[in-house]
Amino acid sequence: MEYILIIISAIFINNVVLAQFLGVCPFLGVSNKVNTAVGMTGAVTFVMVLATVVTYLIQVYVLQKLGIAFMQTITYILVIASLVQMVEIILKKISQPLYQALGIFLPLITTNCAVLGVAILVIKKNFSLAGSVVYSAATAIGFGLALLLLAGIREQLELMDVPRGMKGVPVSLVVAGILALAFMGFTGIVK
Repeated sequence: MEYILIIISAIFINNVVLAQFLGVCPFLGVSNKVNTAVGMTGAVTFVMVLATVVTYLIQVYVLQKLGIAFMQTITYILVIASLVQMVEIILKKISQPLYQALGIFLPLITTNCAVLGVAILVIKKNFSLAGSVVYSAATAIGFGLALLLLAGIREQLELMDVPRGMKGVPVSLVVAGILALAFMGFTGIVK
């Protein structure tokens, strides 16, 4: 039951993009096409889960044991950057079109604060390794859900008669705001 609550919370209630506003750069940058959004979701999921596992193990078995937990952020950034380079090399070999479609946004996963935020949050929330994996995977799914929703809406907006001043980024920001408001409805009414 605990894992189900983590999954629902990470995907809907505390959506990393629409509720916590982490990872907004790739959210807006890669949401032009659904195909690109799917590829970015896969890459972010892989990096986020793997980074969470590696950083969790480093935190528990190295940083805390040696009493150098203050090195957490720099260590996590190095791990995430290394993993993104690995994903970039793999994508270049396996799927050249996806690699080309993601373009500059793939290296941006390195600076995607959602990936770093999840790695830090699992330690802050005292999750076990299994809980950390579930949380990071669910957070990545929530990121992907938000990305796919925006990409689908943006593709439909290309077919619509949008006023010239609102075309492109302005209407995308309005839609992203409306999506964020819709996801806030999952939190319920708090007194």
